[in-house]
Amino acid sequence: MQQAADPLTVLSGQDSTQAGNYFVSNYPPFSVWHKGKTGSALERLSRHGDSEKPLGLYVHLPFCRKRCDFCYFRVYTDKNHSEIEEYLSAVLHEASILGRQAFVQDRTLDFIYFGGGTPSYLSSKQLVRLTDGLRSALPWNEPSEIAFECEPGTLSERKLRAIRGFGVNRLSLGVENFDDAILAANNRAHRSKEIYRTWEWLGRAGFEQVNIDLIAGMIGETDEKWARTVGETVGLAPDAVTVYQMEIPFNTTIYRGMREEGADAAPVADWPTKRRWTREAFDALEANGYHVGSAYTAVRDSSRIRFVYRDELWDGADMLALGVSAFGYLDGVHYQNQPHMRPYLDSLASSALPVSRALPITAQEAMIRQFVLKMKLGHLETRPFLDRFGVEVTERWHDVLVLFREHGLLAFDENRIDLTREGLLQVDRLLHAFFLPEHTNIRYA
Repeated sequence: MQQAADPLTVLSGQDSTQAGNYFVSNYPPFSVWHKGKTGSALERLSRHGDSEKPLGLYVHLPFCRKRCDFCYFRVYTDKNHSEIEEYLSAVLHEASILGRQAFVQDRTLDFIYFGGGTPSYLSSKQLVRLTDGLRSALPWNEPSEIAFECEPGTLSERKLRAIRGFGVNRLSLGVENFDDAILAANNRAHRSKEIYRTWEWLGRAGFEQVNIDLIAGMIGETDEKWARTVGETVGLAPDAVTVYQMEIPFNTTIYRGMREEGADAAPVADWPTKRRWTREAFDALEANGYHVGSAYTAVRDSSRIRFVYRDELWDGADMLALGVSAFGYLDGVHYQNQPHMRPYLDSLASSALPVSRALPITAQEAMIRQFVLKMKLGHLETRPFLDRFGVEVTERWHDVLVLFREHGLLAFDENRIDLTREGLLQVDRLLHAFFLPEHTNIRYA
């Protein structure tokens, strides 16, 4: 079987942080989705979906106090109250159109994710207006998870009560770092005092699960400062901790600076250092009773804490997309909404769904998508791939798995693949060895 990339080349990749996407969040790569396939998403929405398959909803709220220098999402920092209200009206109109599609009929939402941008940038009144409207337009009954991203400086105790009131049971706090100089150097809006103030409010709010996000390798990071950030996180004892390793996609402020200066490598730590820092964070968390459950997450109580959005989506769940630039998945069809505000609003003004690009995928691509995403959990059972796709994955990729085993990155037999800690810390670069040849050596996004 021809492989996508020479596994030895994958293993000998650049140590310095180069511009481009590192984090593998989907497959096939976003760069092969295109406008000519938008009809496939609209056609799929017009047909009944599988009522036995989980259905999720992603809502993109693209407003922020500041744009972080490492941010690559669609965000706006210049919108006034009336413009935000116009956007919310468009999102609710989009939801009403989606709610009438055959694909949604006789189904209920299993999980909902509010991402951004900064969802908590909205006022309490705006959030209640949005969620009340979504409940009316879509089959929002009793989803098992409602996840909501927050930036500490946008919160108040009153707003947290409102967020809790519309059913959020997984709140993710974008801390990133506890060092004020690092937060400033990366153009992050909040400072450490806002983290601690918010944590007091959270202690009284009663959320079922609170996650803290950290980023290993921000501009200005040092061993000493990272150790302090890890120590402060352990001291707060959140239910879950997510640690990302800093990447520099092309549409970031950092990359624009690199391009202007003619720099090849980003002004951040190299990959071996970021992997070491992530390992140190995981070691410290495990020493305090946490369990590492993926390449990025550790949880205090794995019998209670789940991340439904991640687990269901990585297992092939359907997901509706709401908002500018939002991504969705419809039973084998990837799609993305209009990536800029005005085209998005104009589409909804004419009552048209704002799909900008899509990609219907083959059964083989669906199998690879599920394989590479579930590998990020650090362990993978092979039987579901045989049952669902008729593929013995350890036979298909036997040579690659043997090579990775020889380098101490994983262990496997016919029933299971288990990544070692070293493999887990660099899983995103390993995954390219499982891509189809046509998806190798192209831009990911």
